[in-house]
Amino acid sequence: MWSLQKIANTIHEWLNTTFNSTIATTIEMVIAGVAVITLFALLGLVLVLMERRIAAWMQIRLGPNRVGPQGLLQSMADTIKLLVKEGLTPNGADKFLFNLAPFIAMIVAMLLMAPIAFAKDFQLWDLNIGVLYISSVSSIMVISILMAGWSSNNKYSLMGAMRSGAQIVSYELSAGLAILTIIVPIGSLQFSEIVQSQVNGWWIFKGHIPAIIAFVIFMIAVTAETNRAPFDLAEAESELTAGFHTEYSGMKFALFFLSEYVNVFIVCAVGATLFLGGWMPFHIGHWESFNHMMDYIPSSVWFFGKTFALIFLIMWFRWTFPRLRIDQLLNLEWKYLLPISMFNLLLMTALAILGWYF
Repeated sequence: MWSLQKIANTIHEWLNTTFNSTIATTIEMVIAGVAVITLFALLGLVLVLMERRIAAWMQIRLGPNRVGPQGLLQSMADTIKLLVKEGLTPNGADKFLFNLAPFIAMIVAMLLMAPIAFAKDFQLWDLNIGVLYISSVSSIMVISILMAGWSSNNKYSLMGAMRSGAQIVSYELSAGLAILTIIVPIGSLQFSEIVQSQVNGWWIFKGHIPAIIAFVIFMIAVTAETNRAPFDLAEAESELTAGFHTEYSGMKFALFFLSEYVNVFIVCAVGATLFLGGWMPFHIGHWESFNHMMDYIPSSVWFFGKTFALIFLIMWFRWTFPRLRIDQLLNLEWKYLLPISMFNLLLMTALAILGWYF
């Protein structure tokens, strides 16, 4: 049956039979880089259209329906518009940092793709500290936002960047503790081992109540970390025009715009891997016939299906809840989510020591 694993193995075998090992490895790295860039472009096109469709559905309106059949080419039209728009740099801006910031945002997003297991035996780098790598590299994103806000020489941009810095640093704590809650019973930071630990059930089911609480906290925290509504104080249109990217236009704005959607995909991919088994099919105990049928569905379909389900959930948040004030946002983290996360981690640790999980 068609799967990403078979395609990867076929390419790997052909390259190693045609070229020596050094050239074959180099070509594989180039192919991987091109594949990641292509995935970025496709995610940008698909997720923008998906969000507009979901927004229209929830607000009982049509949404994109003019450019292409059923508006399917609307994202392509927006991309062309951004490509041809002139990229302006304000006179008082720090030109080097102003131009560097969007590229840092994209580089960070590309680095985060490395340890994610997109399918069975299909990932760029099966790092033994994959979860720690994701948590560490993702924290660099705040640097590009602070850099963009400060270098723009605009008070709205600076205020948006400072809000974003406070928000990301705060909610990283709850997100990290939610991740640790699942890592405790697994005992490994490696993505392949995390997926394999769910062969007899996803952790959101066999981790009892602490796993469900961790999942809820994780989804709230990563929504805030990615500056998505109702936590989009960094770019609150009613207060700060466009926040930290107020002065950006053309492709530099497009890079920030794209990195936001790619980051949403990455956090949802991590959530799907930790809580929903990643590419692992849905199995029920000793139901051999049912489990065998589930195995017929390609692992890549399972992974992307779960990831896009979580993306839908984050988009659902945006069109359901009103935007919080900055004091409400920080109170939610420091007074509620963080204490609950700490207690939940202790509870899961106790369950893991006693062996009280499926």
